[in-house]
Amino acid sequence: MRISLRQWQVFVAVADAGTTAAAGAQLALSQSATSAALNELEAQLPSPLFDRIGRRLILNAQGRALLDPARGLLAASADLEAMAGAGRPASATGVPLQLRIGASTTIGNYLLPAGVAALLADQPHVDVDLRIGNSAEVVAAVQRLEVDLGLIEGPCHESGLNVLPWQQDALVIVAAAASPLSARPDLSDLSAARWLLREPGSGTREAVEQAVLPHLHHFARAMQLGSTEAIKQAAAAGLGVACLSRHAVADLVALGSLRILDTPLPPLSRQLWVVHHPGKHVPPPLRALLGLAADAFASR
Repeated sequence: MRISLRQWQVFVAVADAGTTAAAGAQLALSQSATSAALNELEAQLPSPLFDRIGRRLILNAQGRALLDPARGLLAASADLEAMAGAGRPASATGVPLQLRIGASTTIGNYLLPAGVAALLADQPHVDVDLRIGNSAEVVAAVQRLEVDLGLIEGPCHESGLNVLPWQQDALVIVAAAASPLSARPDLSDLSAARWLLREPGSGTREAVEQAVLPHLHHFARAMQLGSTEAIKQAAAAGLGVACLSRHAVADLVALGSLRILDTPLPPLSRQLWVVHHPGKHVPPPLRALLGLAADAFASR
């Protein structure tokens, strides 16, 4: 059996895109070349990888079983190319070491930038590709091996991934400085308030529901916004109250636009998590950036 990396690359691209034409566009190949590579791959296997339904190619059981290992193989190959010249600093080879990190919005916007800046100042041969989305989007990127690892604000509900606790993040309830809501509201005040919430799939949304709903039972009024920054600005404008990371609101609290409410709720915090695909190599500078031990994923 002589299956090339290009054929596995075509297989993964077709699985993601659904057609050979779309996969070819991703890979800068013609549709005929993409179809030929896929046919050559399937000819070497005991059964096809896709069911043909019209023009679409739908992964069958055999294809689903091979997709994740194929992604791992391609990621390992890319890592090997990046690490060519091992034992010499990346700057000596002329090829920077690229760290690819997926981070949910609070982590990516408020927790990581200072650490990334310090890393780049100390190791100028390193490049960082920081991709920010909600927790569900970050987990999906980890599953597709698009990032070296992900940092999320809520539990990971997907199987087959390594999940490690990273940091605790303190949560605070805030309102506009000029809000008529008391600085020390009781539970009935909080129940009647309009709550500013992230979308489903956000780690912040899940953390707020887990921390607050056991005490309020439900949100009588709610407004959904698509980012932490939008929630901060809406709260500062007097549209409602929000439960956010203390790191995220520090700037507007310092400016006097927001105030932290003294509520009867217990101290609120959430666990932040590292999510890692078992087939992905984690470069040492990335482990150092996040404070992870060299064997952090060894036995998982």
